This record gives sequence, C-alpha cells and structure tokens, in this order.
Amino acid sequence: MILKDFLPHPSLRDFVRCYRIVHLTFDRNDPPPHKPYTPRPEQCLAFYPFDREKVNFSDSHKSMANVPVALIGQALSVTNRFIQGHFMVVQVLFQPGGLFRLTGLPSWEINNAYMDADLVFPKEVHLVNEAFFHARSYPEIVHIANGFMEQLIRRGVKDRHPADQVCQLLLTNPAASLDVLARKSFLSVKQFERKFRDRTGVNPKLFARLIRFDRAFREKNLHPDRDWLSIAIDCDYYDYQHLVRDYKEFTGMKPTAFHQLESRAPERRFGLAEHYYETQVV
Repeated sequence: MILKDFLPHPSLRDFVRCYRIVHLTFDRNDPPPHKPYTPRPEQCLAFYPFDREKVNFSDSHKSMANVPVALIGQALSVTNRFIQGHFMVVQVLFQPGGLFRLTGLPSWEINNAYMDADLVFPKEVHLVNEAFFHARSYPEIVHIANGFMEQLIRRGVKDRHPADQVCQLLLTNPAASLDVLARKSFLSVKQFERKFRDRTGVNPKLFARLIRFDRAFREKNLHPDRDWLSIAIDCDYYDYQHLVRDYKEFTGMKPTAFHQLESRAPERRFGLAEHYYETQVV
C-alpha cells in the first residue's frame, strides 16, 4: 500500500510538479469510509487503472462516477471521494501554469471541475491508463508517465512567460505582495492578475490562502499532537481564529472537527496520511 509523490524527469519540471500514486486494496464487502478531499493549490490529471472512485461535491451536491481518466481543476471546497476494492490513482500534478501552457485552456474555466480528460487531452490518455494497469512497479509507472508528458510537450506548448515562474514561486512564498509579484512578471498589477487567473484558476490572494490552508492541513497530519495555535503561526496565520476562518470557508467545518472526520479516511487503515510533498517525493 502506498501514498507517495514521485519527481518527474528534470526536463518536465516546468510543467509537472510531481506524480502522486495512491494504491490501496480493500475487502469489497467492507468498503472504507469516504475521503473528505480538501481543496489544495493544484490541478491534475488522474488515472484510475483499476477500480474507480465516486466523487460527491459538497457545495453543489452533484456527483461523478466511473471516470477512467479525469481532469481535475482547482477545487475551492471539499469533495467526498468514495473508493473500494482494488484502488489505484496516478495523479499528474501540474505546476501552476503547466496545464495552461499544455492546453491553452484558461484554468478558471475548469474550477471545481472533475471531467473526462479526453474532452481536453488526446484519446491516448486511455492507452496510458491501460499501460498503468499492466505496469509491474511504481518506477515503471513513473517511466510511463514521463513518456506521456514528453509526448504532450512535443505536440506544442505555449511559450514560458515570466508570470509562469512567479506563479510557481508563490508556492514557496505565499506571503509575497501582489506588487512584488507583478514587478517580477514585468506586468501591471491588473495584467498580472489576469495572467495569474488564466494559469491557476483563481486570483493571487485566494491562491495564497489555499497554499497556507494546505500547509496547515498537512502540518496537522504530520504532527497530530501539535496545538492549533502553533500550527497557525508556523503557517503564516495571524492567530488561531484566522486559521479557523479558512477551515470554515474551504471545508465548512472547524479544524478539530474536520480532522476528526479526515482521520477516518481510507488510507488511515494502513497507517498512511497526507503530509507535505517534500517529505514524500522520491
């Protein structure tokens, strides 16, 4: 059983942040509780080579199921994921701006989307999914994913803009001011906000909040005994109530209540939990 992030080939890292593989097996007569999947600052392609998941959207009460390869846009609220049996997902997590450069699709058009990937990407995504099914190891899966991404890039991509690099820098420095980010992009503030939204789906302020919230969520998973005030301060919140505001907006719950729910997520049966990318990347 595994929940781990893998680095892409160096030539792909302008486009791909990492590959995340989740591989879990359950007794079909004893399915696990659902996974409350938090909003996080990312867009991804998700391949399901074995059993697939059902996704319920907490804000709209809509659901999707039986999607073999999904394109998942920037989420702004919790989605509830239901899995069973032999479950594997291989996620291609794009760098901020990576999906836009590959497809030309403004990212705000797919916010909160969970859609068939072949509506945007070539039909070959299904051949890749089949190759994942037959793969005999996780390194082989990474090799297949690298080959697919190299093929996409060879078909043509949008030129790299200074705003692309700045979008990625925000992942490590979410407290950077909008004026500084715009200057680094050689754009006015309004021009930068427009390009940023095309690349991430949201404005810089909201993206920074998602980064900060995601850090707090993962920090609590990594150190469940830490008190919330310490986590809030370490993740650049002013105080505990500032953190509570983001938890309520993004999950609909207070921090402690949400983590009690999340502690029953499927991967917890195997002693696994979502931590920081950098603690898991290999």
